[in-house]
Amino acid sequence: MIAACTRESTFAMPLMRTSLADRYGRRGFISPSHLNHIAVKLGAMGMVINFEDRAVANLRARVAAAEEANQDLIAFARGHSGAVHSIHEAVLAAVEAEGFDHLIHIVTQEWPQILGLDAVAVALFVGDKGMRADASGLQFVDPRVIERSIAQFDGVVLRGCERGHPLFGPACDLIRAEALVRLDSEAPLPRGLLALGQRGAQGFETRHGSELLVFLGRVLTRCMGRWLIPGG
Repeated sequence: MIAACTRESTFAMPLMRTSLADRYGRRGFISPSHLNHIAVKLGAMGMVINFEDRAVANLRARVAAAEEANQDLIAFARGHSGAVHSIHEAVLAAVEAEGFDHLIHIVTQEWPQILGLDAVAVALFVGDKGMRADASGLQFVDPRVIERSIAQFDGVVLRGCERGHPLFGPACDLIRAEALVRLDSEAPLPRGLLALGQRGAQGFETRHGSELLVFLGRVLTRCMGRWLIPGG
């Protein structure tokens, strides 16, 4: 048994040597073609390692982007919640007005502080009469100015600006972001415009902010009707 194994091993060695010699050439030297083949394989292995590094880098970038988006979402939610609270406070103040003059006072004097704004003005017209009011007081204006202003948009417009709407009065030069809210009513109630402005270049949030401001404008319209229509 042992002899058989020895004989088998003896015959196997020359065969193996012959195979290696045939594969790599005489005297055990490796041919240039085989070197190129090995280099390609090693290069491929290096590329696999680079792909792994790139995948890790992409994963880290995605995680960082997700964390940043999450922080933005949290900040937006907090800001939106604060805006809703401010609108509710402004509505409650308007509802508690004891007359039309008192209502205008609340809108122009108290709403800026409640809403965190720098200027609030309201302009109304009915027939051939127009008026505007802001923190400096009330004055009569050409109703066509107000009518042209509200004809340019529906509902509400929010925008940055180099100079505020003229209906802000003296404060218009300081306004860098404004929200204009249409005040639509059925005759004999006046129609008009609610103008909200701030000095900072940061504008109002577009979608949710506009919905809240439309609601605020509708409440103001109802409150005006309460005092302008006898028995309203």
